[in-house]
Amino acid sequence: MSASSDEKPAPVVDAHHHFWQVARGDYHWMTAETGLPLRRDYLPEDLAPLLRKAGVDRTVVVQAAQSEAETDFLLDLADGAGFVAGVVGWLDMEDAGFAGKLDRLMARPKFVGLRPMLQDLDDDAYILRPRVRDNLARMAERGVAFDVLSFPRHLANVTRALEAVPQLRAVVDHLSKPAIAAREFDGWATGISRLAALPNVHCKLSGMITEADHASWRPADLEPYVDHVLSAFGPGRLMFGSDWPVCLLAGSYAEVLNALCTVLEGKLSADERAGVYGANAARFYSLPG
Repeated sequence: MSASSDEKPAPVVDAHHHFWQVARGDYHWMTAETGLPLRRDYLPEDLAPLLRKAGVDRTVVVQAAQSEAETDFLLDLADGAGFVAGVVGWLDMEDAGFAGKLDRLMARPKFVGLRPMLQDLDDDAYILRPRVRDNLARMAERGVAFDVLSFPRHLANVTRALEAVPQLRAVVDHLSKPAIAAREFDGWATGISRLAALPNVHCKLSGMITEADHASWRPADLEPYVDHVLSAFGPGRLMFGSDWPVCLLAGSYAEVLNALCTVLEGKLSADERAGVYGANAARFYSLPG
């Protein structure tokens, strides 16, 4: 896939998007100040035509609420949406009943991973708590993937935690949200490079336009950040994600995909493109054929 060619690797996987239904009421971030494009329902029937137009075959939907009920909601939606290949849900990582609840989720065929919302927790060192560490180890033992939702300030603690659980498959969402609009780079780059040194850690090329200037971003604004993670992780540990519908604060689904294609143009072999746009996510999340 590229911005200047009809070539398209298959299958294409969007490794990061969301669904929500406002009336469910457990989206802690959805307040009166939340951007208007986000304060409405977003469900499979809204995404399906965008995927068809973009040539995206399968997706991974990721939790947006810190509740078990939302995880069940997403799994039920996924059962009825053929294009959804995997669900990344949520459990309380300090719950004494974590192991049993994880096993229950693993009985659902489209369940692939968990994501605590580290960026929204009061304790930046939450991931280092003993019970969290123990449950990360349980995830590793069961082959369940771990999504890291963080800001650059969390990277040192995330690195320490994942060093202690080297068999855990982990992926950093949204490049750990560098402040692209402010052109902040060096501290983020150092932290992400240290994390990338762990071979089981991957990174999603997602969420970038919402960290850039919403009104005036260009693909060139994203390029230094993409180039850095491409160097740090290598193309075999990167995967495309739209972050739809959050991306709508700054651009359309097509604009997200086209921006990434523009930035990566000429930097990847055909096999590497197929990996970034689909095969890497399918392998990482163990998505069914």
